[in-house]
Amino acid sequence: MDDGFAFADKLGPRKIVHIYDPANGLKAVLAVDNIACGPSIGGIRMALDVSTEEAFRLARAMTLKNAAAGLPHGGGKSVIYGDPKMPAEQKEKLVRSFACAIREMTEYIPGPDMGTDERCMAWIKDEIGRAVGLPPEIGGIPLDEIGATGFGLSVCVDIARKFCALEIRGARVVIQGFGSVGKHAARFLAAQGALIVAAADSKGTLFDPKGIDVSHLIQLKNGGRSVLEYPTGEKLPGDAVIDVECDIWIPAARPDVITAGNVARLRTKLVVSGANIPVTPEAEKILHDRNVLVVPDFIANAGGVICAAVEYHGGTQTTAFQMIEEKIRVNTQLVLEETAKRRILPREAAVALAEQRVQKAMTYRRTS
Repeated sequence: MDDGFAFADKLGPRKIVHIYDPANGLKAVLAVDNIACGPSIGGIRMALDVSTEEAFRLARAMTLKNAAAGLPHGGGKSVIYGDPKMPAEQKEKLVRSFACAIREMTEYIPGPDMGTDERCMAWIKDEIGRAVGLPPEIGGIPLDEIGATGFGLSVCVDIARKFCALEIRGARVVIQGFGSVGKHAARFLAAQGALIVAAADSKGTLFDPKGIDVSHLIQLKNGGRSVLEYPTGEKLPGDAVIDVECDIWIPAARPDVITAGNVARLRTKLVVSGANIPVTPEAEKILHDRNVLVVPDFIANAGGVICAAVEYHGGTQTTAFQMIEEKIRVNTQLVLEETAKRRILPREAAVALAEQRVQKAMTYRRTS
């Protein structure tokens, strides 16, 4: 199915726009889900296999994420069909074309996501005057460089571990998607004594039960190399990252990597979602029934959008980190306490929290 409106409900979507510019090879989709809390913020994802459905689902995740974090913003997302590794000149042309196409859609503030970065946001800001996740030279807080989302994940882990009798020191961690989010999550957790035993990227999985030198692996990745080029450890297929037994499993790549079809292979105590919608609802229910704690994506990985909102409103990096810690700590605690109290899935508790805030904001909006 490739029709975002199949998911329409009382919250949205407000707008789904298909964008084509044959002259520049642009094919894209913008989904604005809900703006009751304020103009929507959401990243631009670039990949060859994106879809309208993915844009809408990610936009809804942003509505919930921004509401749960108490930000004055709604949810939106956009996807551009294309290879993110295309030549820089071609990518700039495509991104600038997209920016021009959304110039008048002022209820959407774009930010970086998989396949785009602060340089892309600089091109967009140059074209239309609005973007977040900008380079510091033009007033931005570089989300990927400082690891805002990864830092938020580490804060989430620190709260969630108490609900499944885990200590961070010595905990075995697996990172599925060792990119801008995964590598910083690994860095912050390793600094607290966690043992990163496996990491995967698009080329495959690195596994070392004795622990991976995170600094060395990050250095490799920053140099454009794969986790498979790490000098020691076992080199396994990419999908094998699901099979590595651990205490904490962090999906930080694409949607729907854990499904009803492969969830039985996952052996962990805690799943903290670094990616958006990485676990299907069916798989979340199966894990819950197995007493595996799954912290929903829009609670765990809100660090990036919190940082983006702070930047948009003129705040500093220091303020961003303080706000990330405060909001993710409080929301994780609230959601997991409600989960235990009512014996419901963490996602049910999280969605209830976020939807209550959105619906309250909607009462202040014009209805006709």
